Amino acid sequence: MKNKIKVHIADDHKILIEGIIAVINTDDDIEVEGYSLTGKQVIEWINSNSADILILDINMPEYDGIEVLKFFKQKKITQKVIILSSYDDVKLVQEMINLGANGFLSKDSAGLHIIEAINAVHNGDQYFSNGIKNNLLKLYTGKNVKSGNRPESTILNSLTPRELEVLKLITDEYSSPEIANKLNISQSTVDTYRKSLLKKTNVKNSIGLAMYAVKNNII
Repeated sequence: MKNKIKVHIADDHKILIEGIIAVINTDDDIEVEGYSLTGKQVIEWINSNSADILILDINMPEYDGIEVLKFFKQKKITQKVIILSSYDDVKLVQEMINLGANGFLSKDSAGLHIIEAINAVHNGDQYFSNGIKNNLLKLYTGKNVKSGNRPESTILNSLTPRELEVLKLITDEYSSPEIANKLNISQSTVDTYRKSLLKKTNVKNSIGLAMYAVKNNII
């Protein structure tokens, strides 16, 4: 029997928590194991509990979402996190990513995309709602090559045919298991290609790879 994806929700609005629970309950493969109403409660919860996914609001009393992520990082706590926020400022998104967030979902799209986001992050990918993805696209496509970095043409020429295949599939939002299945290779091999792509393209994550591919017409 397939194990259910266990989710913990942290938000200071109980009505929103109830709404998310109602949506999640429509999926038989996901279950909510509990919730927290403050950042302090999240920290108390993580000290003796865990979940596959933590859905974390940024604005909460007694430690906000940023402070919670900083606590996780300081204590080297490994916990997959989807940030839930009313804001989609790209600098805020970048800060969340640097602190270890795996996804960023705007509250106005949570009802439609929360299950999709949970599955994506649980499968080892990152997830960003469309508005946030568009803002990241503008950021990456508008960025100049920094001094000391290799020109784009040199980077492109260094990518192997298989790396290009993997990059195209990442851009098409395939998960690592799906890429492995499609290319008939192991997931560990996919992860090796992914790490190589991150190093060669000088980006930090999957969304960076996708934006790089879009910028260079690798589609």
